[in-house]
Amino acid sequence: MVDTAVLLDGLHFGEAPRHGPDGRFYFSDFYEKAVFTVDLETGEKQVVCSLPGQPSGLGWLPDGTLLVVSMLDRTVRRLESNGVLALHADLIDIASFHANDMLVDANGRAYVGNFGFDLHKTINDEGIAAVLEPDYESPSTSLALVEPDGTTSVAATDMKFPNGMVLLPDGTLVVAETTGFRLTAFDVAEDGTLSNRRVWADLRGQMIAPDGICVDAEGGVWVATALQPLLVRVVEGGTITDRVETSQLTYAVGLVGTTLIACTAPTSDPDVVGKQHVGRLETVRVKVGGR
Repeated sequence: MVDTAVLLDGLHFGEAPRHGPDGRFYFSDFYEKAVFTVDLETGEKQVVCSLPGQPSGLGWLPDGTLLVVSMLDRTVRRLESNGVLALHADLIDIASFHANDMLVDANGRAYVGNFGFDLHKTINDEGIAAVLEPDYESPSTSLALVEPDGTTSVAATDMKFPNGMVLLPDGTLVVAETTGFRLTAFDVAEDGTLSNRRVWADLRGQMIAPDGICVDAEGGVWVATALQPLLVRVVEGGTITDRVETSQLTYAVGLVGTTLIACTAPTSDPDVVGKQHVGRLETVRVKVGGR
């Protein structure tokens, strides 16, 4: 039985569901090539900006300026007051394939992941079963750090498809490594550099390829599972405390108050979702709230 309600359908492929500092709820749609807000009561959506480079991760500078990852040209764009999407950071020397999800901290530092390789071509060439084999080693890539002024550096190397990210209540950074089937944790220094890398949750045994993630007030991490129509709440060590059934595969998740918002689709294959309006936003109330 599906636990969620459909808030909005007719999307291509939703990503980066975020509660903005202005109180509105935002998300990207890869193949609509636009960022939207959506009313969580009515499902009414409005265009915030269009981005030919294909939008993904979202975040905000301390002054409320929106940052948007432009996937195809591997940049981060800054939405100016005049509506222009100015270049904020160029990641072409760090991201080895499409730039993807992003976390922006309270100081305006952004951590940006990337695919690392052409996942969908690999699946088409080798089959999904090959990618799911325990001994399959996907190409590694680097996690980027973007300073508030747009300066870039490598935050971490040897990452397996670094995807969704959260900061736990104690300041720990947790990164979803999708093709590593794990959540990886780092200590964060005052200057934003990362250290003390460790596996926070190994999810391979559950066949969970963590995609988008969000964190609740108790430090539990909600995970979009990518391979299943399911959201799970994970605590350090990998124990799953809660499960939410969705109508389609889950690729991203956000939390506002006690409401989870999931981006779902029947597949992430661009040949399907790029042409069809089959993506959805689905919502459900949970026990532990967020901001």
